[in-house]
Amino acid sequence: MGSSKLIDNFGRVHNNLRISVTDRCNLRCVYCMPENVQFLDSKELLSFEEINAFVNIAVTRGINKVRLTGGEPLLRRDLHKLVEYLSKIEQIQDISLTTNGMLLTNQAKALKEAGLKRITISLDTLIPDRFQDLCKRDGLEQTLEGIDAAINLGFQNIKLNSVCIKGINDDEVENLAKFAREKQIEIRFIEYMPIGANPWEKAKVLLAHEILEKIDSAISPLIPAGNYDPMAPAMEFIYEDGKGKVGIIASVSKPFCKSCNRIRITAEGKLRNCLFALEETDIKPFLRPNLNAEGILKALDYNISSKWPGHQFNTNDFIKPNRTMHAIGG
Repeated sequence: MGSSKLIDNFGRVHNNLRISVTDRCNLRCVYCMPENVQFLDSKELLSFEEINAFVNIAVTRGINKVRLTGGEPLLRRDLHKLVEYLSKIEQIQDISLTTNGMLLTNQAKALKEAGLKRITISLDTLIPDRFQDLCKRDGLEQTLEGIDAAINLGFQNIKLNSVCIKGINDDEVENLAKFAREKQIEIRFIEYMPIGANPWEKAKVLLAHEILEKIDSAISPLIPAGNYDPMAPAMEFIYEDGKGKVGIIASVSKPFCKSCNRIRITAEGKLRNCLFALEETDIKPFLRPNLNAEGILKALDYNISSKWPGHQFNTNDFIKPNRTMHAIGG
């Protein structure tokens, strides 16, 4: 059934699987999804058992890292049970979660006990009114409580993700960086990408070098970290005084497509080989009503073999996907 690893036509080896467990969210962040949206019927979502079955097959082809996403994954009832399933798969070396943190206070303990290793929490602003403007809902207080809950429980690796948009929250880069530094956790600033419901304005992208300059002048000079994973999406920097780390995900100005090792599965079972992919491969027919392992392996092979060189943001050939971020998985 082909190679033992998932290798595309450009030699990229894929070991990192992002699993969306729901398209639902309790926020409506402007760079992610529209205010009015029709969510999938719960019957359309892959069950935890189906996800577990898929991952058990994917690990035979080299998948060893899993990230749970959404929507807001903590809206999926009993998510810790899925973490428990996945943590029992011997080949899985790392299980992580991306969340807005609003529901984390009540779920962090169960998730950690089930085997969750790492948490990434979205935090784009520390200003309550701006949180309402960006996310169309209140929730900053709950998010901050969720961050503290994760810290107090002793999660080994907590990161904050902050999308930077000129004219919206670019004046908070320094304060967000100071906040993370004081909490002794890493913050990753993300260049604004064309994946939300609103038309993308490239002029609103706060570029990586602009972000670094703000932090350099306001807090402490940053120097490249010497030990970060070259396959990871973030360029990592440490403060010159040794007190903290900052990541920059420069999807627009410095795309990392050449080293991409990620594949995604949507909440209803569509394989995507890129966040900005225009085509998907449906694996649900190989999971229900009966498991078809050979069909899943062939679907994985096909999806990976059709992966393109990169997302083409900066060319006239770029076509925005018809799905927004919440329906793909962060």
